[in-house]
Amino acid sequence: LVLQAAWALVGGQVRYSVPEEAKAGTVVGRLAQDLGLEAGEAEARRLRLVSQGRRASVEVSGASGALVVSSRLDREELCGKSAPCALRLEVLVERPLRVFHVELEVTDINDNAPLFRENEEAFTIAESSLPGSRFPLEGASDADIGVNAQISYALSPTDHFTLDHQGNNEQRASLALILTKPLDRETLPVHRLVLTASDGGRSSLTGTMELVISVLDANDNAPQFNQSVYNVKVVEGSEPGTLLLTLGATDLDEGINSDIIYLFSRHVTAEIKEMFTIDENNGEIRLRGKLDYEEKDSYEVTVEARDKGTPPLSSHCSVELQVLDVNDNAPEVWVTSLSVPVSEDAAVGTVVALLSVSDRDSGANGRVRCAVWPASPFGLVSTFAGSYSLVLREALDRERVSEYEVEVRAEDGGSPSLRARRGVRVPVSDVNDNAPAFAQAVYTVLARENNAAGAELARLWARDPDEADNGRVRYSVWEGGAGGGASAGGGWRPASSYVSVDAESGRVWALQPLDYEEVQVLQFEVRAVDAGEPPLCGNATVQLFVVDENDNAPALLPAGGGGPGPGLAGEAASGPGSGALWAWAAWGAPAGQVVAKIRAVDADSGYNAWLRYELWEPRGKGPFRVGLYSGEVSTARALEEADGPRQRLVIVVRDHGEPARSATATLSVSLVEGAEAALSAAGSSSSSGSGTGLRAGPGAEGGAAAATNVWLVVAICAVSSLFLLAVVLYGASRWAPRAGVLSGPGPATLVCASEVGSWSYSQRQSRSLCVADGAGKCDLMVFSPNFPPPPGPAAENGSGGKAPSLSPLA
Repeated sequence: LVLQAAWALVGGQVRYSVPEEAKAGTVVGRLAQDLGLEAGEAEARRLRLVSQGRRASVEVSGASGALVVSSRLDREELCGKSAPCALRLEVLVERPLRVFHVELEVTDINDNAPLFRENEEAFTIAESSLPGSRFPLEGASDADIGVNAQISYALSPTDHFTLDHQGNNEQRASLALILTKPLDRETLPVHRLVLTASDGGRSSLTGTMELVISVLDANDNAPQFNQSVYNVKVVEGSEPGTLLLTLGATDLDEGINSDIIYLFSRHVTAEIKEMFTIDENNGEIRLRGKLDYEEKDSYEVTVEARDKGTPPLSSHCSVELQVLDVNDNAPEVWVTSLSVPVSEDAAVGTVVALLSVSDRDSGANGRVRCAVWPASPFGLVSTFAGSYSLVLREALDRERVSEYEVEVRAEDGGSPSLRARRGVRVPVSDVNDNAPAFAQAVYTVLARENNAAGAELARLWARDPDEADNGRVRYSVWEGGAGGGASAGGGWRPASSYVSVDAESGRVWALQPLDYEEVQVLQFEVRAVDAGEPPLCGNATVQLFVVDENDNAPALLPAGGGGPGPGLAGEAASGPGSGALWAWAAWGAPAGQVVAKIRAVDADSGYNAWLRYELWEPRGKGPFRVGLYSGEVSTARALEEADGPRQRLVIVVRDHGEPARSATATLSVSLVEGAEAALSAAGSSSSSGSGTGLRAGPGAEGGAAAATNVWLVVAICAVSSLFLLAVVLYGASRWAPRAGVLSGPGPATLVCASEVGSWSYSQRQSRSLCVADGAGKCDLMVFSPNFPPPPGPAAENGSGGKAPSLSPLA
């Protein structure tokens, strides 16, 4: 047995042999050792048998891993007359899942004696029967096989009869009683014989039957069949009433002794009589029941032909009927083991399920082909005759398909073929193999300044196709991202001081009101992290552009020394929205002469910082006018003495915001003689740092007469020098290149206005003004920094202060 098991293991299948009727507990073989398992590994890896319907008579010992007999083994009950009697067992080993096939052969022992169906058989024989006449006898049957089922017969001593036993095939065995000597009813009317059947076992077993033979007188010719054996083939499933065979027999007698009737022999079983009928007059054998090849594939019927003589004589023939198989049984598929769910990172070749396939038909009708649908990602591997493993052929992706409805299709080789299907549901379990992903890498968000703290600015969402904790995403502002902050007030502040991200919903909240004048662009990164193990993350960049609102009114700047026209001096107003300024103008000054320049700045940007100057008082046709965008106060006509010694001008500075904000400047212009105006301008230039100017009027002519001669030459020279300087500067500005660079601290903002009012921002470190020739140059404006100059001496230097708030290009 050990050598046989070792040879079977090398060949890929373990085979054992055990005699039937072995006692419970008998060790069949060391299964765990033969399968290559270490000591103690059988119980740890759950070595067990897979039951397939019928309760197995063997089991696996959990401790030793041996295959032992668990209940009575009866070969005749398990296999009947089949030889050899082999039980196919499936052995399952888990962790990892493997299946082995064990073949257990149950060997026969001589435990069944030959058995006759009847203890006594009685029949009659005419005394006119000739020596050599044959009288069929029903033999004994033995449930054993092989030598143990080889039956020999013996007859009790007699002078008139001998036995004729031919053939070893039980179905074809012929047992007959042969008359060796003529019978004499008057001498011995009844013969009692004992028929003994012995099998071929080592300890031979026997069975007996008594033969009671009655001797009759009269009719001396028995009917004779035209053949002793009739062979008939019939297709299973034929309709009842189908004609199978018509028997023929003749009798040499005349009259009533030659009339023949046909009937089943008294030895036929009740099953034969339920399945077939015979017409006693014409010998037609017809089908009565339903033939099923899978239940029985052949029948042997003994038919008797009997005449009507006195006594009647008879003869016998054998009808051997073979049932032909048709494809009337579809294949059957069972799932014997199922390991689900399958992890999406399971390796190719992983066994998902074990299947058993069978077909009750035979031949080509019973040959089954199996396939799995859909063809991927699973496949079938034949592990044994009628056994398959459903294995993984391709890598799984739960995010693409979370569950498979696999259908195992079986088809036999019949014509037409029959099919069977068995569905297997295979769910796929998730692993954390997908990082959260935002819909876009960069989100652009526009937020108006002065928003309320806690206002929602944007809502971000990252998709993670994993499930449960692997797909649960939490959001946060990532301080480690590049550019994750903003410059404010000369210092750097982290983005988390401005905004916050809700960890669950991804909503971006404002922690404080945003101020465009403090920060224009806030760039930060939002990180999405799932709750898997290990966690995976994804990032997205948020560019938050602060949209300016008109929340700053124009602010008047103190007058600076020097200017394009006569001297202008002033002092800061008491309030932020107004200012008091003064200037001189000479009588007789021509139209268009610049008298003063109003300077203002707006901390806003774009249209909100684009300033325009309007003369509010005096209304109508006054002697002065103001440049709409330049703020230059110039003469509208030649000044006359009728205009009075002093003119008071109220100038309103407005931005272009919605709603517009404004500031008011009051300019006092004193009208003096030309020389006095020049002196006043010079005095104003020399005293511009003190914030006070010289005032001149008609009442001061007497005090200035003494110095007229001295200062006249100085005034003429100063005026001439200023005129020449103005001409040079005008020519230089006129013929200079169109592109100029205005330097100044802080980033500049380039604002491009379109027809629909949208804005594009471009950050640069220097402020560049590019003027192109053509009609469209008025569409581009460059705004100076939006911060008013700090108070102090630096604000009073005309050339060292901030640039004007608006430089229009026309």
